[in-house]
Amino acid sequence: MATQASTPDKQHDRLLLLDGHSLAYRAFFALPVENFSTTDGQPTNAVYGFTSMLINVLRDEQPTHIAVCFDRSEPTFRHEQYVEYKAGRQKAPDEFRSQVSLIFEVLDALRIPRLSAAGYEADDIIATLAVRAAAAGMETLVVTGDRDAFQLVNDHVTVLYPVRGVSELTRMDPAAVEKRYGVPPERYRELAALVGESSDNLPGVPGVGPKTAAKWLTKYGDLENLVAHVDEIKGKAGDNLREHLGQVLRNHQINKLDCEVELELTPPQLTMGRWDREEIHTLFDALQFRVLRERLYATLAPGQPEADEGFEVELVDLEPGALGAWLAEHASGADRTGVAVSGRWGRGTGDITALALASPKGPAVHLDPAELIEDDERALAAWLADPSRPKAIHDAKGPMLALAARGMTLDGVTSDTALAAYLALPGQRTFDLADLVLRYLHRELRDEADDSGQLTLDGSGEAEAARELAVRARAVAELADALDRDLERRGATRLLHEVELPLVRVLADMERAGIAVDTGHLAALSSSLGGQVKDVEQLAHAAVGHEFNLGSPKQVQQVLFDELKLPKTKRTKTGYTTDSEALTNLLAKEGHPVLEHILRWREAAKLKSIVDSLIPMVDDAGRIHTTFNQMIAATGRLSSTDPNLQNIPIRTAEGRQIREAFVVGEGYECLLTADYSQIELRIMAHLSEDEALLEAFRQRADFHTITASRVFGLPPEEIDSELRARIKAMNYGLAYGLSAYGLSQQLRISADEARELMEEYFQQFGGVRDYLQEVVARARRDGYTETILGRRRYLPDLTSDNRQRREMAERMALNAPIQGSAADIIKVASLNVDRALREQGMRSRMLLQVHDELVFEVAPGELDRLKDLIREQMVGAYDLRAPLEVSIGVGRTWQDAAH
Repeated sequence: MATQASTPDKQHDRLLLLDGHSLAYRAFFALPVENFSTTDGQPTNAVYGFTSMLINVLRDEQPTHIAVCFDRSEPTFRHEQYVEYKAGRQKAPDEFRSQVSLIFEVLDALRIPRLSAAGYEADDIIATLAVRAAAAGMETLVVTGDRDAFQLVNDHVTVLYPVRGVSELTRMDPAAVEKRYGVPPERYRELAALVGESSDNLPGVPGVGPKTAAKWLTKYGDLENLVAHVDEIKGKAGDNLREHLGQVLRNHQINKLDCEVELELTPPQLTMGRWDREEIHTLFDALQFRVLRERLYATLAPGQPEADEGFEVELVDLEPGALGAWLAEHASGADRTGVAVSGRWGRGTGDITALALASPKGPAVHLDPAELIEDDERALAAWLADPSRPKAIHDAKGPMLALAARGMTLDGVTSDTALAAYLALPGQRTFDLADLVLRYLHRELRDEADDSGQLTLDGSGEAEAARELAVRARAVAELADALDRDLERRGATRLLHEVELPLVRVLADMERAGIAVDTGHLAALSSSLGGQVKDVEQLAHAAVGHEFNLGSPKQVQQVLFDELKLPKTKRTKTGYTTDSEALTNLLAKEGHPVLEHILRWREAAKLKSIVDSLIPMVDDAGRIHTTFNQMIAATGRLSSTDPNLQNIPIRTAEGRQIREAFVVGEGYECLLTADYSQIELRIMAHLSEDEALLEAFRQRADFHTITASRVFGLPPEEIDSELRARIKAMNYGLAYGLSAYGLSQQLRISADEARELMEEYFQQFGGVRDYLQEVVARARRDGYTETILGRRRYLPDLTSDNRQRREMAERMALNAPIQGSAADIIKVASLNVDRALREQGMRSRMLLQVHDELVFEVAPGELDRLKDLIREQMVGAYDLRAPLEVSIGVGRTWQDAAH
């Protein structure tokens, strides 16, 4: 946000008043709602823009006092005077209204007073406070998009007016108002009465703009004298003024700001309270405002002290050959040693530039692996690999990869503080060490020492960097203890030690192995898809008779809705939506060929971009190394990046061609894929204990046909593809919190038909209905859901008074135990398979986990043994009432191995 330069006067109190609704509404339309929403579907563009603006203006203006004023839903005195007041305004979009309460929560978390008064608008409250603040000797800044506030401007009051969304504010002091409108601020109300205000449904004098109105007021001094001489005004403008004089006087009465609103707080009482860091974390986690939270902490001093102290570390400089003795004395007991690593890692490898070890209460050492003599390197490698030497580290997988590149193994990690924080705070998106240290230890991640201690290193900044890394190592050791206590309280200790921590090494091994790729196939596929893109583009142009850019939403809107006059889709800020769902629905209704061509073009262009992104990721050995993310999804599911292998479609022929590019590597026999059959449905049957659903699995026939047979009361052989598809959508949809509306959209039936179908389903599977009702009720009571392994997902919005947010939380409560349990099971299966492969000394190796599928590279002669091993370990991962089943496929390529 840019404002004109200002230096706060420290001799006077400075009151900052913000018009909440005005600014929030501007933020809503300044930021595209489709680009700002949580992963659960809650729009956040208004609250994001408002909060961003608030942080900037607090930073720039440094107020001593603050309040945010809001309109109320009740009619005001202006409606009583003029029933058509604001009658022309459109109803606020649902996406905006659902965010107002979120803005309230942000203000409450920041301890910023918010005010409203029945029968009055926000600018009346602002006017009242501004007048009282001036009387108290305070300077006032008003941030608003309502021009009526210009009448308040004087030597004590300045308006900060948005000129571009809410990111840029211009300073409107008396000189600025007069320069822009030709009248001083005290005359602005009279000018507005003449010109009118369309947003308030206050029509002005026809043909009279600000320049004419300013000329009249300058000549006659004020509105009263202008009215007294109205007969002197010549021409058409004069005729119009005389004809509409009554509405001008009415406008003048209505746009007067009331400066005597009864308020509970006075300006000196409008102070910003102390923040609750935990409350801000919880709220910004829920809103997924990672960057905004970092800006908040970086640019503003919190209302409460950050921390009184950092960490004192005695950093020793070891003589060559002394590391082994130091480790034996300080890092060989039962207490955890903190480990901190600097370097780079990714794409299955890495490099370490430095490493620090800190005993919990004793000294620390800083090591440069490249400078270690052979004895010290051997001592370090043995200590790192020793599982009996407990270690704590933050986000272990990257350092594990980098150490492996040096031929070292990291074992004995009893706490990964990033992973532990993820289990404690699954709604958070990042787990920065400095932030966690503040949150759990109430200390800064800084060095408390006055000098460089015993460390003597040459080079500019080298000693400081060494101490910084040692501080991180000490902080990790102490943070690990605090997180242990928190996980014990949350019941997540076993989940960390038996699942998540062991999985780190398995994921690192898979990343290091990578998967072989046929680059020739990718190049040919890119060329083929490029040809398809051009062909479909030409078909689309032919369908409408001229060329247009299929990648431009604006041009697509113009073609569909202006030229072809197709029915309008959902309204957006930039017109009408042309997203895939909207165009698919439009195609089903209208059947215009250009719709099919646009959708086909988008699919081909997307696939080509995926293929083109894969080619440069192939390393010199002909393999791609994805990065698995263990701490992203609140449900516990893994994701992958660079490349995102879960983004490769498998339902289209072209998508399957991409999987054909992933092949068996040199020295191996084939690829093998194994995944669970209908795991979410089996988990739903297990958790609900619905006997009819369990019986459907016991019959070992087509599950969807069997359940459809029960719902529709027909023999299985009479269930056609349409009936089966309906029940399949129901079966899977219930496991994902599907509503009747969602089912109707998916099946393209009416909401009433969908509701009736759900009722018929629950008549047969009443246990499922009871379970779904109970899981939401329990989550509302406990504040969280749990998976079969105790993984929690916290859902504070279950008790929200915001209906949209509450319903989203209810869908998450339905979804989290089933999806999360599936994630738990596939992780346990991965660990079991990896352990069994090691115990049996097999060369075959696991390469990927994508959704519920595991991909293996099979060593020569091991195929049959591997199949048996995988089936045994995956089926035995968890004992469900509807037993787990595994499907296995084998082939030269990932696609050939599909099953």
